[in-house]
Amino acid sequence: MAAVLYFESIKGAVRRLNKELKDLKSDPPAYCSACPIGDDLFHWQGTIMGPEDSPYAGGVFCLDIIIPSDYPFKPPKVTFTTHVYHCNIDDKGFICADILKDQWSPSLTITKVLLSICSFLTTPNPDEPLVPEIGLLYNSDRALHDAMAREWTAKYAM
Repeated sequence: MAAVLYFESIKGAVRRLNKELKDLKSDPPAYCSACPIGDDLFHWQGTIMGPEDSPYAGGVFCLDIIIPSDYPFKPPKVTFTTHVYHCNIDDKGFICADILKDQWSPSLTITKVLLSICSFLTTPNPDEPLVPEIGLLYNSDRALHDAMAREWTAKYAM
């Protein structure tokens, strides 16, 4: 019985991911993209273009997206593979975002996740930082913070 439920869960996830992939191709979101790596529908690579109104402008940031077999009932695991100077993204690429944890909803999609991460680049949450020193710098010396973010963007994302 458990095997049947697991198989049905996988089938549902495959249907959903195929639909999301079709939607991504037909109506690509601004500043971001994603697609499966090879034939593995549960492992994607995402790309986010640094928003023009941010210190990440001009950068191309890559993401690793691991999708669980019970998607969309569980969130994807998304990490940056490009180094980024950001208070909510640590040096291993882990992202501190509610929608990837306790605020996940099956109504969310990979596209919505990408857009949310993209907006994080323009609107970080320094009051709940994953990297406290960057959050402190953001709050105490925004010009220096932005200069560091631009420097890392030039070094790692261009």
